[in-house]
Amino acid sequence: MSEILDLVTVISRLLKAENILLLCHKNPDGDTIGSAAALYHVLKGLGKTVAVTCSDEIPARYDYMEIGMYDGSFEPRYIVAVDVAGIQLFGDPVSQYADRVDLCIDHHPSNGGYADAMLLDGEAAATAELLYSLFESMDVSITPLIANCLYTGLATDTGCFKFANTTAKTHLVAARLIEAGADLVKLNNILFESKSRSRLEIERIALESLEYHFDGACAIISLTKEQIERTGVEPLDLEGITSLPRMIEGVRVGITLRQQPTGSYKVSVRTEVGVDAAQICAHLGGGGHKQAAGCEILGSMENAKAALLSEVERALCKES
Repeated sequence: MSEILDLVTVISRLLKAENILLLCHKNPDGDTIGSAAALYHVLKGLGKTVAVTCSDEIPARYDYMEIGMYDGSFEPRYIVAVDVAGIQLFGDPVSQYADRVDLCIDHHPSNGGYADAMLLDGEAAATAELLYSLFESMDVSITPLIANCLYTGLATDTGCFKFANTTAKTHLVAARLIEAGADLVKLNNILFESKSRSRLEIERIALESLEYHFDGACAIISLTKEQIERTGVEPLDLEGITSLPRMIEGVRVGITLRQQPTGSYKVSVRTEVGVDAAQICAHLGGGGHKQAAGCEILGSMENAKAALLSEVERALCKES
């Protein structure tokens, strides 16, 4: 298991580190990208040789972060995973570094403890929120560029501050990032106000698959790999549909199943307060937060749904 570090120790190790490689998780979302980008700019500003890598392409909408991607020009000597709860989330070819991670910075209580050392705050709304605390302790200047990166992670992981993980501290950090120069109007437009045609098409297809269970307390939408490929939708837009079933009135558990190119199903579970999404997914080899969690299931769509519904029934009975 990982050695749990405090902020002072993490700062000491980062200041001593050279040739630093920052790892994002596959199917990158705003928090893993924004957090890695912010840490990249801070370390680069300290004169470090540093770069970011991810098994999947960083969506073009995040170009404003000006991320320095790893091009093989240096041999990594210190490896940091950012917002990656388990080694299964690295994907190829990043998984080659899975057993070499020196430090993991994360906010997922379900983190598997795969890194040599870890900075973990399960109460933080996003890894970006934890990184803000780190930068504050480092006494580094939060530039408008770094503020944009951190705000991206904070806003996306809280659903624009609507999810149950949002706290008073989250709003305070957001306010400080705005004061530091985060471009609120531009970022909110990019992150929440615009959708591609392929995103709208995949939403339409997903809603056609909608099923209700347990007297409407659970709703499921599902997508096959053929449907995903046909629309040409970006992975990030696929992440965006996970909130759809939970938005329906009366639904306590919303589930999204997306078939992967390998045939397995990536599952996203979103729940109301009082129903533990992480517990549902933990019984299926996954994890996450109490109201937002995920897992991956092998086999057919029918078997995946049956396994999920069994766990959902157990969770709902526990709360009744």
